[in-house]
This record gives sequence, structure tokens and C-alpha cells, in this order.
Amino acid sequence: MFKKQIFNLLKIILPLFLGVYLIWYFFSSMSEDVKSQFYKAIREANYLWIIASLLVGFVAYLSRAYRWKYTLEPIGYSTKFWNRYHAIMIGYIVNLTIPRAGEASRSAMLYRSDGVPFSNSFGTIIAERAVDFVVLVSIACFTAFIGYNDFFEIKDQIQNNFSGTKANSSSILKPILLTVFAVGIIVLTYLAVKKPVLRNKLISFVKNVFQGLFSIFKSKQPLSYIAHTILIWFCYVLMFILPFYSLHETSAIPFKGMMIGFIAGSLGIVFTNGGIGVYPLLVGLVVTFYIKGDYPENAQGIGNALGIIVWVSQTLLMIILGLISLMLLPKNYTKEDDKTGTHSIEDSIN
Repeated sequence: MFKKQIFNLLKIILPLFLGVYLIWYFFSSMSEDVKSQFYKAIREANYLWIIASLLVGFVAYLSRAYRWKYTLEPIGYSTKFWNRYHAIMIGYIVNLTIPRAGEASRSAMLYRSDGVPFSNSFGTIIAERAVDFVVLVSIACFTAFIGYNDFFEIKDQIQNNFSGTKANSSSILKPILLTVFAVGIIVLTYLAVKKPVLRNKLISFVKNVFQGLFSIFKSKQPLSYIAHTILIWFCYVLMFILPFYSLHETSAIPFKGMMIGFIAGSLGIVFTNGGIGVYPLLVGLVVTFYIKGDYPENAQGIGNALGIIVWVSQTLLMIILGLISLMLLPKNYTKEDDKTGTHSIEDSIN
């Protein structure tokens, strides 16, 4: 039990520590001239584009709340739209502090407001995550297709900056990646045969993914679920792209560059809570790569400025909306209702 508590504590502390370190690195890696350009870009940015970006993000949150009903209704639960929305936003702010805890808090909040059992609503969230994972991978594959060469050039630039050596991996990395992939498959296959626990986990993971993919067809309106999924991710991409037009220097970056930045930022969120530190760093590196030809002396400052603008604005939006939801979410249902049997699905409709 003690080891488990220590492990859970480390899962919280280590990402936060990494994020704080990357924030320090983010600023310490800039010279005084770069910092001067960094603050200048932040001051001169057209924040109407940022406001438009946040409004688009808000539409995505509303759509996500609406979409949730399509997986709750088939299992017998009708819930109020705003209660679903509040539960989602509270989950976002929880994820900023405790990695991967937002999904559990979403279920807990929906139980508090509408009495939906935790296990039932949590299952719908797993299904939702599986669908969103497939969409994100699809977007990443599309981005890799349209910006393949740029991706490796960005990777080489990062290696040159940190190692001080020249790199040209685009010609040799393909066979290396294929070899690593093949070895990985062999190792996983061996472990799956020899380690029953790991095999069961892999089987369970695959089942969850496929259950998530096909759960939408249990809904009476699968096309509506798919339409909302497309709308959500369209808004996410647009929310990221619009801030590029807030700065004159970044407005001419090609679409493939913006998409590479979107994928880089999405990966950053995986490593630290809410992408603290790593999100603006990765986005800044991508932006710097695309504008260094036209603005060689100012590229790093401008790139870092855009990275921090996007991350701070999106994070503040989630925090503000999450805190508002925390205050507004009603507490209609408690464990006492389980004992008395006073709660019913009809209560959620009224």
C-alpha cells in the first residue's frame, strides 16, 4: 500500500517538476536580445485573433458536452446538457493538477449532479477517448504526409542546437524506424506469450479501443455523434491556427507548418500536466523553424512568444471555465439517495 502511494505521488510530482524545469529552460535559453523580441511580440500581438480562438475552443467544449449524451442514452441515462458541460470542464482543471484524473472526476461530477453511476459514465468516457485517439492519430498521419520532409528538418535542427553537430537523418532514419518497429513487435509478441499479465493488459487495451470505436453505433444517432466528433476536432485545429494571424511574422506560415505545430503541442500535453513548459517550447521550435528564413535574428523570440500566447490563453480559458463550472454544478444526488431509492432517470430529465 505504501509503495502504491509513493508511486501515485511520483506520478503527480514528476510531471510538475518536469514542467517547472522546462519553463525555466524556456526562458533561460533566450538571450537578452531574444527576450526583448519575445516581449515585443507579446505586446504587439493582435489579441482579437486570440479571443476568436478562445471562442472557437468554447464551441468545441459545448459540442463535446452535447456529444456525451449519445453514449449515455443507450445505457439508460438522460442527463442535463449543462451538467455534462460542467463535469467536462471540471475534469479539465483536475487534469492540470493530477495527470489522467480528469476522466474520473468527470464521472464523479456527473454522479453528483445526475446520479449516473460512476462505472457506467466512466465506460462512456473510455469509449470517447478511444474515438478521439483514433481521430488524433489520423490527423497526425495526415500531417506527416503533407509535411514529412519538414518534420525531419525540424528534428535535425533541434539536434544541431543541442548537440552542436550536423545531422541529416531524413535519408537514414526510415530504415532505423522500420527496424525499431520490427524489433518492438517481436519483443511485444515474446512478452505477450511469456507474460500472461501483460498479455491480458494488451488484450484488454485492444478490446477497449474497438469497443470505443463501435460504441457510437449503439446510439440511436450515430451520424450525429460522428458529426460532433468532426466539429470538435475542427474547432481544436482552428483554435490553434487562429493565433498565428495575431503576429505579422507568423501569419504567412504554411498550413503544414501550423499542423506540425498542432501535433507538437498535442504531444507536449502528454508529457506534463496541461503541457506546462513543454507545449510552448515545442510550438516555439516549430514556429522558429518556419520563420527563421525571413526573420533570422527575431525568429526565436517570435516563435517562443506565439508558443506562450497559445498555451497561456488556452490554459486560462480552461481554468476560468472550470472554476465557474465548479461553482455552478448542482449537487442533486448523494449516496443517501442510493439507499432510499429516491433517484430515477426521470429526475435527470426534470
